[in-house]
Amino acid sequence: MKTLLNSTSELHPLTATTSLHVEIDRCKLIPFSCSSLRASPCRSLPSKPLILSRATSNFGQMGLFLDGSKAKGTFWFRRKGVVSPHQRFIIAVAQAQPDRLDDDNAEQEVDKGQTTSMSMDTASESQQKSSQLEKRIVFGLGIGLSVGAVVLAGGWLFTVAFAAAIFVGSREYFELVRSRGMTSGMTPPPRYVSRTCSVICALMPILTLYFGHIDVSVTLAAFVVAMALLLQRGNPRFSQLSSTMFGLFYCGYLPCFWVKLRCGLAAPALNTTIGASWPILLGGPTHWTIGLVATLISISSIIAADTYAFVGGKAFGRTPLISVSPKKTWEGTIAGLGGCIATSVVLSKILCWPKSMLSAIAFGFLNFIGSVFGDLTESMIKRDAGVKDSGSLIPGHGGILDRVDSYLFTGALAYSFVKIFLPLYGV
Repeated sequence: MKTLLNSTSELHPLTATTSLHVEIDRCKLIPFSCSSLRASPCRSLPSKPLILSRATSNFGQMGLFLDGSKAKGTFWFRRKGVVSPHQRFIIAVAQAQPDRLDDDNAEQEVDKGQTTSMSMDTASESQQKSSQLEKRIVFGLGIGLSVGAVVLAGGWLFTVAFAAAIFVGSREYFELVRSRGMTSGMTPPPRYVSRTCSVICALMPILTLYFGHIDVSVTLAAFVVAMALLLQRGNPRFSQLSSTMFGLFYCGYLPCFWVKLRCGLAAPALNTTIGASWPILLGGPTHWTIGLVATLISISSIIAADTYAFVGGKAFGRTPLISVSPKKTWEGTIAGLGGCIATSVVLSKILCWPKSMLSAIAFGFLNFIGSVFGDLTESMIKRDAGVKDSGSLIPGHGGILDRVDSYLFTGALAYSFVKIFLPLYGV
């Protein structure tokens, strides 16, 4: 072996850590140390594999396979007329290109990997959006049918279902108040006060239906909550009082106007053509009151406003409306206003209420103003809280507040329009 190494002019020095293997024909590889086989210094090992071979007179051919890129070597021996599979493998490796990519190939592979990763991310994102849209449609239809049935039923069923939604919405509101974004600039109310306020807000619609008004109940609730905050341990803060009082107003007092609108205005809508043919088992013509008709028109107008605003904003939206809600645009707002008024006018013709076109337009305009203001108010709360949705109760829609924010102020405006504006002007 030493003679073979020293007689080869192309031999390069091997480091002391290089591992070599000896193969005799098809016998297994035998490792041994070659620290003693160090030749005189020469040029550095080549990066490509190298085969050194020498024919012997009696046995056949012996050789050395050097892989400079991996600092490894292997002895091989072939008898005359016999080519071992391992030698074929060594020769093939020696003739092949080195297993390292050059810089251009590496850059191409990196670019290819990045392009593939981006395409996979885009496909995954589009798939998630499609799944999210399907959830929104399915749960939106389910909520719409459920709300429609509850509104038609009216009475205690409507009030109790409304109270349950108010309880969940008030819990979401007080969780937003306690979020990290809010607490960085204010002191939130204690948890026992928040839970008590949620129960009070849920009781307000029931008290409204029972007593016919809500003024005394709201005043009493505000007094009890204020005393609880002032008498708490530690240092009471004004931020606790203001956030709690706004919660009573926002989640409790405002929704009660829907109960007053649906259940309080019990005068029959005699001119309603649908009510004239309504089955006796479902209440008959007297079931179709002014409160029911006004509630249906108001809810339908708000749904139309949200739908037209979304579609118009996606198609033509260019000018931002307000910084509180960056996705809203003036183009979408105008489209929503047109859809809201158009829906109000069409339903007024079908349900024969209100009688005049001007009243129907004014009713649609008030519904739109209330829906936009309620939506922006909740967007401001979520922006300060640093969250996207108020909750995760409804898949694809977020929380209860995310779905009812457009209705909170609208109920008070619709009730005021029917109770005060129409009798005042006789339309």
